[in-house]
Amino acid sequence: MVVLCGKKLHLFMEQILGFIDHILFSNPENGFIVAKLKESRKKELTLIVGNMPSVQPGETLLCEGIWKNHPVHGKQFEVASYSVRSPSDLLGIQKYLESGLIKGIGPVYAKKIVEKFGLDTLVILDQQPERLKEIQGIGRKKITTIQHCWSEQKSIREVIIFLRSYEISPSFAQKIFKRYGNKSLEKIKENPFALAKEIFGIGFKSADKMAEKMGFAPDDPKRISSGIEYVLWEMTSEGHTCALESSFLQEAGKILLVDHRLIQKTIDQMVLENLLVRQELLFEETAQKFLYLNAYYFSEDGIAKEIVRLKNTPSFIRKIEQDKAVEWVQKKIHIRLAQEQIEGIKKSLSEKLHVITGGPGTGKSTIINAILTITEKITDQIVLAAPTGRAAKRMSQITRRRAQTIHALLEYDFGSQGFRKNKENPLKGNLFIIDESSMIDTLLMFHLLRALPSHARVIFVGDIDQLPSVGAGQVLKDLIASNVCPVTRLVEIFRQSSGSSIILNAHKINNGEFPFLNNEPWSDFQFFELADPLQIQKKILSLVAQELPAKKFHPIEDIQVLSPMKKGPLGTETLNLLLQNALNPSDSPFFRGGERFHIGDKVMQMRNNYNKEVYNGDIGRISSIDPGSQTVKVNFEGREAEYEFHELEELSLSYAVSVHKYQGSECPCIVMPIHLCHFKLLYRNLLYTAVTRGKKKVVLVGTKQAVAMTIKNKEVEKRYTGLKAALCKRNALPPPEAKSPYEMLLPGFND
Repeated sequence: MVVLCGKKLHLFMEQILGFIDHILFSNPENGFIVAKLKESRKKELTLIVGNMPSVQPGETLLCEGIWKNHPVHGKQFEVASYSVRSPSDLLGIQKYLESGLIKGIGPVYAKKIVEKFGLDTLVILDQQPERLKEIQGIGRKKITTIQHCWSEQKSIREVIIFLRSYEISPSFAQKIFKRYGNKSLEKIKENPFALAKEIFGIGFKSADKMAEKMGFAPDDPKRISSGIEYVLWEMTSEGHTCALESSFLQEAGKILLVDHRLIQKTIDQMVLENLLVRQELLFEETAQKFLYLNAYYFSEDGIAKEIVRLKNTPSFIRKIEQDKAVEWVQKKIHIRLAQEQIEGIKKSLSEKLHVITGGPGTGKSTIINAILTITEKITDQIVLAAPTGRAAKRMSQITRRRAQTIHALLEYDFGSQGFRKNKENPLKGNLFIIDESSMIDTLLMFHLLRALPSHARVIFVGDIDQLPSVGAGQVLKDLIASNVCPVTRLVEIFRQSSGSSIILNAHKINNGEFPFLNNEPWSDFQFFELADPLQIQKKILSLVAQELPAKKFHPIEDIQVLSPMKKGPLGTETLNLLLQNALNPSDSPFFRGGERFHIGDKVMQMRNNYNKEVYNGDIGRISSIDPGSQTVKVNFEGREAEYEFHELEELSLSYAVSVHKYQGSECPCIVMPIHLCHFKLLYRNLLYTAVTRGKKKVVLVGTKQAVAMTIKNKEVEKRYTGLKAALCKRNALPPPEAKSPYEMLLPGFND
């Protein structure tokens, strides 16, 4: 199979044959690579460039193209088309085996096998794998692993060849094969749109291109329904749990490019078949129709139902004299509480549900400790939890009591693909305190609430002015707006925090006031004014690699660069590559799916992976990369998770991360560019969230104009949700006894 690289055919094309020795550069967006090719009977490696998505070291390529002289890099071969071949010489065979493409064979065994079998090596692996036992150290178990992987690679190669003909990255072949096995090609041909739903990383647009080349008509029902679901899922990735139907038709029309009447007809049919939910909600004081994916509609309705259940059931914690308890706890913890804190503690001792919200330095931690100190005298069944590992760890440090992530608390069951803790098997506890509650998305809140025992008292603690959850919804905001439970708002900044420029500036930003800016080295809040994005890049590199480490901040562990955007000269992608080169360079980088990884790299988990017990936003360090076993190990704060090579797109470099991804976490030092090139995302709550992530120091680099624009922009990114309406509706009704439809309709929701 010959793959064109997007180059015009040239009259004087030449061909070269060799194996990829190593890759120097790879762009995941377009598959462009710069690599060194080892040609037979040539001592020096050949520099090749071109669009060759997911080509791996060790693969033998027949490349067609033209020779060019680059003014800086010299002679290079520009590839116009290529095809993957079986290696034909001993060095090529050895390089192929040691590349990690065959699990169980690393550099040591690759050399031994080639020395023993020579040019017959691939034939032996294919037809007589049992002969591998002639190699010292290779036993029956390893032969079985190698044999299985070799057979699997042959099948995957068929999928790769098929995908390449439809311009789908070969990096997805292994994931497709893992999902569908030997029926992979059959499944793809039957319904390519299923790939967008079932294979992480393949979007509707890629599947649509494939389907078009396979002959699927633009108005094919599979295409229309898949496109509708795709647009709805895309909206959930932007935070919406539902879509205004009138504007949704416009968005779906842009993607599907078919008559809106056909889209409307398909929506109506999907609603009739219970594949979608249509709900009437108030929008701008007018009742309008909204569309939901089932998971989000029944989760919002489920949250409302569970809130009513918890509110209407008596607590197991006995009543106490609140005034005496408050007076006693002040002496016990040696602190004088403010009136708003006292009111918050009293509500927490009497109400079944209570929300405590406030900014940094307003005493949320003090209230939690006071409530715990009092309640521990009445019951020992107290549970502390937070949405992320870092937030749970910080909660443990503040309270000196065990805190868990919500996911760990609910105990994910790999067999049923659901949580072990649920309505039928509830959590044990009389008091639940949930910190960083603004980060909890709709789906997670649904699972948490339905696992809480009816007699439990629940306190949600969070900062409502921060960015909403990464996942869809704005649960804490909707819960407060619905007025279904008491809310304590903390606004006073306490004496121990009043000397912090970080906290003072955070509150000024949140109140729409311009912060105090200076670049004095003694200040815990510095601002460096630079207008040129390239100069901002240089300053950030200097700060992270030299200036801040000189002040005892570790460049990787103690400093986190945040950015509003992913793309552009000051986006996370560009900053990550620059920071990786500066902080953790490597002579032997590892490329997978266009990403470049080094041992020691700081990486972030980009989606929940319950099997590995790592979750969206967790940050760790790469501890090992093993081509022989095709695995990468990542240390997440003392706990190691193992990734197979095809799973590495779940990881991203995290020297620089988005503000959204970092909410709920804290770091000793935060560095952030703030520039008008980010104008689309310069919201007040984004800057407020970024600033409140820094414990000891915050450094902004950019322009005062961008700071001013951000502070003036008090609008938040609008999220369409129906939770407030569901809470208000359910709160007026007695708690229903019958099972809700979601317990029958949703796979994975029925534990």
